[in-house]
Amino acid sequence: MMAGRRRRLSPLAREDRRDFWLFLSPWVLGFLCFGAGPIVASLVLSFTDYSIFRPPQWVGLANYREMLAADPLIAKALWNTLFYTAFAVPLGTVCALLLAVVLNQKVRGLSVWRTVFYLPAVVSGVAMAVLWRWIFNPEIGLANTLLRPFLRLFDLPDPKWLLDPVLAKPAYVLMSVWGVGGGMIIFLAALQGIPKHLYEAAEIDGAGALSKFRHVTLPMLTPVIFFSLTMGFIGSFQIFTQAYVMSGRGVDNSTLFYVLYLFEQAFRYFRMGYAAAMAWVLFAIVLVVTVVQFRLAKRWVFYAGGEG
Repeated sequence: MMAGRRRRLSPLAREDRRDFWLFLSPWVLGFLCFGAGPIVASLVLSFTDYSIFRPPQWVGLANYREMLAADPLIAKALWNTLFYTAFAVPLGTVCALLLAVVLNQKVRGLSVWRTVFYLPAVVSGVAMAVLWRWIFNPEIGLANTLLRPFLRLFDLPDPKWLLDPVLAKPAYVLMSVWGVGGGMIIFLAALQGIPKHLYEAAEIDGAGALSKFRHVTLPMLTPVIFFSLTMGFIGSFQIFTQAYVMSGRGVDNSTLFYVLYLFEQAFRYFRMGYAAAMAWVLFAIVLVVTVVQFRLAKRWVFYAGGEG
C-alpha cells in the first residue's frame, strides 16, 4: 500500500518533497556535525563525576539521586523558575495580544509605533539586564522615582525590588513584559490573516466589538496563543542572563533560577557531571510539559481546517 501511495505522487508533490528536504538539509547537517555529538556526550557525562581537572569517573545514577534527595537548592531553583514561568508567560502573552490588537487599528503613524514597540525585543539580554538593574535601583532607579509620590501618600517605604526576597521574582516578571514585541509581531500577522467576512457576519448578527473579539478574534488566534504559550514556557524555564547580571542568587536565594544554578555547578564548582544531569532533568521537564500542552491543545485550539 505504501509503495502504491508513493507511485501515485504527482510531479508537483514530488517536487514539494524534494524542496522540503533541500531546505531542511542545512539544519540537519549542522545538527549532525555540531549538535548531536555534544548532546550524546552530555548524556554520558551525566552518569559520571567529571570536573574537567580529572578524567570522568562513572558513578551511575549518583548525580540524579543527589538532585532528588541531597540537594535542597534544586527544589528552591525549581520553585523560583516555576513562579517566574507561571506569571511571566501568561502576562507576556496577554500583553503581546492586546498590543497587537491596538496596533492593528488604522491610526496615524502606525508603522512608527509598531517599530517602537518591537525594538526592545531585539536588545541584547545583557544590555536589557543592565538597564533594568538601574530601573530597579531602590535609591535612584526610575521605578521608585515614579512610585515615590504615591507611596508617600500612604506613608509606605520605597520598595527594595531585587534586594527584597518577596519582590525579587515579581520584579523579573515585570521586566519580562519588556520583550513582548516579538510576540506582538506574530499576533499582528495572525490578526491581519483573519478573514473579513467573519467580522461582517458577526456584525449582521448584531455583535458588538467585545462580542466580535470573543467569538471571532480569539478562536481564530488560538493556534498563535498556543504557540506563544508553548515557546514562552520553554524560554522562561531557561531564564539565566537577567539573573546572572542583575542579582545572582539574590537574598535568601530568591532569584536562584534553575539554569543559573546549573551554570554555577558547571563553571563555579566545576561539577560538569552534576550540571549535565541537571540539564537532562530540565529537558525531561520541558518535554513532559510540552507534550501535555499538545494534548490539552486539542480541547481549545481551533484550526481553520476544522482540526482542534
